[in-house]
Amino acid sequence: MAYNIAIDGPAGAGKSTIAKKVSANLGFVYVDTGAMYRAMAVYFLDNGIDTDNEEEVGKACNDVRIVIEYKDGAQQVILNGDNITGRLRTEEVGNTASKTAVYPEVRKKLVELQKELARTTDVVMDGRDIGTCVLPDAICKIYLTASVETRALRRLNELQEKGVAADLEVIKKDIADRDYRDMNRDVSPLKQADDAVLVDSSDMGIEEVTEKIISIFKEKAGK
Repeated sequence: MAYNIAIDGPAGAGKSTIAKKVSANLGFVYVDTGAMYRAMAVYFLDNGIDTDNEEEVGKACNDVRIVIEYKDGAQQVILNGDNITGRLRTEEVGNTASKTAVYPEVRKKLVELQKELARTTDVVMDGRDIGTCVLPDAICKIYLTASVETRALRRLNELQEKGVAADLEVIKKDIADRDYRDMNRDVSPLKQADDAVLVDSSDMGIEEVTEKIISIFKEKAGK
């Protein structure tokens, strides 16, 4: 049986950072769902799919198979047998991924591929609805959050380190607005699964959060 860890939570809670650390520590596969949307975009671009045509995009989804593998510790994304990892970060692919991610058929196909991967592989997956929709049977579900203030300060520090001027109050408003949108959207809104463990990282460091989640997993898995 494959072990699955689902980490959900609002934007800026540190889900991806923590999920990568937890997976590395346990030797699990970290499923980068964003990379899967980008791989889908590569397929649409390579096959001349009209991304403004939702029906055409929906039909094209049937021919896509995406697998995530790890080679020497680095994530490799395989699209229909071809390693396309080096193409995922281009502007064109990013824009196409963002544009097509809103189509229900794209999301449906990716959820199907994610479930398939999780059936046979020990995975850590993070997002907004992993524990509620994608991996409802995950042995360990975490709802990782932090106060709006903490998340805004983290974002401000990130931007300042890159030399980007930013206003804390504007960032706080953006985060609060995004929380509201994510929690109130019609399809798969952000919410804590009934059986998820709440982890508030407001006053915790990255290592502390990682250790806490690993200990929750070990307890759930009886390890």
